[in-house]
Amino acid sequence: MQFSSFTARSRRTALLAGAGMFALSIASPAFAQDNAQAAQCADTNADGTCNTTLTPDTADAATPTNAIVVTGSRIRSTLPTTIAPVQVIDSQEIQDQGTVNIQETLLKNPAFGTPTFSRTNTSFATSGSGLATVDLRNLGVDRTLVLVNGRRVVSGVPGSSAVDLNMIPTQMVKRVEVLTSGSASAVYGSDAVAGVVNFILKDDFQGLEVNAQTGLAQTGDDYTLDTGVLLGGNFDDGRGNATVFFGYSQQDAAYMRNHYTEAGRSDTDSISSLYFGGNFNDKTAPYYSSYPPQGRYTAGGYTFTYGPSGQLQPCFTTNGSSCSNALGSGTGPNGFNRSFYRYLAIPVDRYLVNLNAHYDITDGVTAFLEGSFASTNTRSNIEPFPFDTTNVYADGQMPIETMYNGVIYRNPFVPDAIYNAATDTNGDGLKDIFMAKRLTDFGPRTSSATQDTFRMVGGFRGEIAPKWNYEVFANYGQSNVTQTGSGQINVLNFAKSQQIVPDGQGGYMCADPTAVAQGCIPANVFGTGSLAPAVGYLEAPSMYRAVQKQTQIGANLSGLFTNPLGARDIGVVVGVEYRRESQDSRWDALQAAGLNGGNALPPTTGEFNVREAYGELQVPLISNSFIYDLSIRGAARYSDYSTVGNTFSYNFGGEFAPIPDIRFRAMYAQTVRAPNIGELFSGQSQTFPTGLQDPCSGVTATSTGTYDALCRANANVAANIAQNGSFTLTQSDIQGVTGYDGGNPNLSEEKGHTLTAGVVINPTSIKALRNLTLTADYFRVKIKDAIVTLGRQDILNGCYDGSSPQLCNLITRRTANQGLNSVGSLYSVNSFATNSGGVQTSGIDVTMNYLQNITVGSNPLRANLNVAYTHLLTGYTIPQPGAAENPFIGEVGAAGDRFTTNLSLGNDKFKVTTTGTYIGASWIDDQFDGYHAYKVHAEFYLDAQVRFYAGDHMEFYVGVDNVLDNNPEYFGSIAGAVTGMETDTGTYDPLGRRFYAGVKLKL
Repeated sequence: MQFSSFTARSRRTALLAGAGMFALSIASPAFAQDNAQAAQCADTNADGTCNTTLTPDTADAATPTNAIVVTGSRIRSTLPTTIAPVQVIDSQEIQDQGTVNIQETLLKNPAFGTPTFSRTNTSFATSGSGLATVDLRNLGVDRTLVLVNGRRVVSGVPGSSAVDLNMIPTQMVKRVEVLTSGSASAVYGSDAVAGVVNFILKDDFQGLEVNAQTGLAQTGDDYTLDTGVLLGGNFDDGRGNATVFFGYSQQDAAYMRNHYTEAGRSDTDSISSLYFGGNFNDKTAPYYSSYPPQGRYTAGGYTFTYGPSGQLQPCFTTNGSSCSNALGSGTGPNGFNRSFYRYLAIPVDRYLVNLNAHYDITDGVTAFLEGSFASTNTRSNIEPFPFDTTNVYADGQMPIETMYNGVIYRNPFVPDAIYNAATDTNGDGLKDIFMAKRLTDFGPRTSSATQDTFRMVGGFRGEIAPKWNYEVFANYGQSNVTQTGSGQINVLNFAKSQQIVPDGQGGYMCADPTAVAQGCIPANVFGTGSLAPAVGYLEAPSMYRAVQKQTQIGANLSGLFTNPLGARDIGVVVGVEYRRESQDSRWDALQAAGLNGGNALPPTTGEFNVREAYGELQVPLISNSFIYDLSIRGAARYSDYSTVGNTFSYNFGGEFAPIPDIRFRAMYAQTVRAPNIGELFSGQSQTFPTGLQDPCSGVTATSTGTYDALCRANANVAANIAQNGSFTLTQSDIQGVTGYDGGNPNLSEEKGHTLTAGVVINPTSIKALRNLTLTADYFRVKIKDAIVTLGRQDILNGCYDGSSPQLCNLITRRTANQGLNSVGSLYSVNSFATNSGGVQTSGIDVTMNYLQNITVGSNPLRANLNVAYTHLLTGYTIPQPGAAENPFIGEVGAAGDRFTTNLSLGNDKFKVTTTGTYIGASWIDDQFDGYHAYKVHAEFYLDAQVRFYAGDHMEFYVGVDNVLDNNPEYFGSIAGAVTGMETDTGTYDPLGRRFYAGVKLKL
């Protein structure tokens, strides 16, 4: 129903269920907290603050019953470290940012890339607007595994395995553990190529906690409301606990017309004057859409429209103030300002219910239950539909005469000037014209979607012998999406409405009696408001439904047994799992066939199941000897998919701590990702890509170059050159490209190879630094046989540079001039999923965490500083075998340098928290122009919050996001900009300064 079917970013995306996690309780946020620092907080004081006297030596002395499970491994260990880097975001960090949706906090971590779905980048999505996903390492949402309490979650994105984070109740989150490595595929299964995001929810809460928060953007929109009630308590003498949460959140729309880029307010429809020969960053001349409400009509080589005064004129201009030709002159501009209608941020309402309960049946058997229900309601709104006759007629020419009972009748609505200029362009004996019109009579294109997600987990866990534990569980999830839309037109009915003949009573009627019986009335396409009487017959409401289901059953046995080497106990885990995934999504019949003027979106339906067995082993070699700690570990998983057959993944690595203060770690892994349902079974869905550069542009009859000869070999390109002297494109040609994306049932799994190596420094032997943790980790992810959707620019380049002639079959060019579209211009560039791609990224992650008590005057304060930094070393995709690497490192959304700092200072009366987020300077994707010509400067965002504690039971807080009121750089709706926007609203904050205030009551 909208212009663009939403897919992951082609340049980057063309390309765990363990037991409960260890406790982490610190008084200040731990944004990039590694598990080594967790050793400092494995015990708490009576007031709940961290017991910083705990050392790793005392952790080693923990009893087996205090063994923990760390994300990235299922082995229970008494040593709270992990071979793979894990960053932890605790509940206090979330509170200190005033987060309404957990996605907002996660995206500040530099390990996460630009999200495929968020409130600010989905306003033009045909479905999925307002969803919230995360994408580790810019490797795509389908390569980031999202878990809740260590178990899988049903997809919230039809056709994908991605989880919609709208279902996560922020106030229920105890902590988020982010495994920033793809080493967990053997531990948790498919989809963990880039890493794992594991949400640990509160399950042992006692008391009552009520939260309420509201906020508003400085521009007066983007109103937010977030409320929640958390209730929990023990029962049966402490043998059981039930924790329940009820929540409602409201995030209202932000309008593009109210907000700014660095080029100024976005209230006027604009586009880079690059299209008109100007400077990329020049926004001095507004650009108005060539689809105006009054209509644009091409007849006999002349384009007519109605001027600002309502007078018919024989010329049309989108940018100038006047126009003229041989038939006369007119005034302008005559185009349409689209920006007035557009949402910058999608309004999202959420209703959340969550239950966690457990009960000790016996000393060795605990029953547990997890249940959640989330209802997310979103609305999208974009400008009225830009309709033209290419949506209806094969050649784009609409007859303005009708043959009826052997007599030709003139369309009674057509003005004389247009009728006299019109000719019969297709030889059917009837005069015809090309018509383009903004359907303002139908109102804006809107959609309203409700996504209901239900999840239930139940099982038993316990101890069968000293140091040996088991767990069996069943996990079922279902997500139902219902979406309705308006603003589209039934093109079949439109064609009938233009076959106009006399009714014998001095009026007119539709020529087809069947159509008349169905309500057909003649429709007048000439002038503003002319279609209003016929809207009831012409409108085509849309309907979309999707259902995703997931069933998972698993069992595992974990244990520790005496190490013959005299070191710490050897840990082992073995387990089996069964999982079934099914999805079905379909549009109404008109939308599926593309007969409502919009994208053709056929149904997608499919399912698969997988049976798996896995094992994991940890062998300490030396403990508390001349070497403090030396251990090795490994894991393997065998999977049998109903779609791709057998797969095998594994990892192995080691840890070396010569002294307690420093630990080295390294791991190598082979990861596996099986294709998801969309990649396998999705139908051929239509999209309207932006930013494509035609390789033939500028080619002449005699020019030489990489593309010239093959371009001239296309007869349609040659015809364009003959007409213009060189291959020339109009603005309509540049924006008039369509295409189809589809699945491929012959896909095989992709294999990734991941290497991480790093060091953890926690100088406990130095008193002043005992609360300092510093980590540095190198990571490299290399994916072979990557499942990619071929990039359309790669398809064009591969066809015309001769490297991949088979790609020319995916390209269709216009065979003749059609309205404002030129012969030889691109009509469609199709794509589909293949295993032909490769992806690699590497870099360095650095985190620092420092906790220190200080005194200012007579006031004791606690200061906490956290820093997370990522530097990319490499990053590229290979779209097909033999193709050159397409670098994405340093491009918008994949900046070479990113960091976030979090600093808090306070005591039991107040706390001040500031969060700074830096995004390095980046280039517009080189696929836009063949090289990096346009650079986007670095951005630094500052957020702040002040929290006041009124006794033990009440907190008040106020906060400001984007304190500096940074506006994003202006991209001009070209490559790098989100469809329909003026910048990359997924990477950069487009909303400006925002304020919020809240209260928390604890009883």
